[in-house]
Amino acid sequence: MTSADFLAQEKIWFDKPRYDEAERRYYEHMNGAPQPTQDAGANSILQDIARARENIQKSLAGQQQSSTSTAADQGELVSRIKSLELENQSLHKVVEDLRAALSKLECRVSVLEKSPAAVTSAPAPSVPYTNGTAVQQKSSAPVKKVEEEEEDDDDFDLFGSDEDEEAEKLKEQRLKEYAEKKAKKPALIAKSSILLDVKPWDDETDMAKLEECVRSVQADGLLWGTSKLVPVGYGIKKLQIACVVEDDKVGTDMLEEEITKFEDYVQSVDVAAFNKI
Repeated sequence: MTSADFLAQEKIWFDKPRYDEAERRYYEHMNGAPQPTQDAGANSILQDIARARENIQKSLAGQQQSSTSTAADQGELVSRIKSLELENQSLHKVVEDLRAALSKLECRVSVLEKSPAAVTSAPAPSVPYTNGTAVQQKSSAPVKKVEEEEEDDDDFDLFGSDEDEEAEKLKEQRLKEYAEKKAKKPALIAKSSILLDVKPWDDETDMAKLEECVRSVQADGLLWGTSKLVPVGYGIKKLQIACVVEDDKVGTDMLEEEITKFEDYVQSVDVAAFNKI
């Protein structure tokens, strides 16, 4: 038997794939078998699930925070609306008070125009100051003096029944005295009461300094009165100040021009009320 015949009878070459597989398994067993591909796939799925859960938790936390901030904004909006309603009611009350005061002054002026005698007998108005005191104007004394002189004038008998020469001389003398007294009578000074609204730039303006600047405006025939701070809105308050002026010496244009010179504090000046005294 030749060597070729011997090899032809061996089956090892025909079972080589089986032996190769057995050899591979042997070496894998010796070196430690790798994890199945199914385990790696399961791990990746678990990681995706964990990431999905984390994203869901973050989304829920963001929604809760958004709802909390929305509720806080709504609460702030409601509080601001209530504040504006209170300020609106306060402004309505101030307007009603001013209308009532204006109506009283109009009634008083109409009564004084109808009865000139009441003008002479009416006491002079007092001008209040910010410290609560009141100073009566000095127009009562001249009015009283004019009233006494008019009573003296009523005693003159200009047209006597006696037409003799003596009566004519007496009449001329009395007419002369009457003319002299009329010439010496003091003229009534026309005065007005003015209520000004002085508005600042913003809520950070020093209102005490603003009032000090306004009161620093001085002129002949100008007398400052009471003042108060009136809410306008959003924390801003305007200065409402009263004054008495002589019409021939001081006007509203002059007051507005002088007050608006303090441009660091004053934004604008408006005449809220104007009444003749």
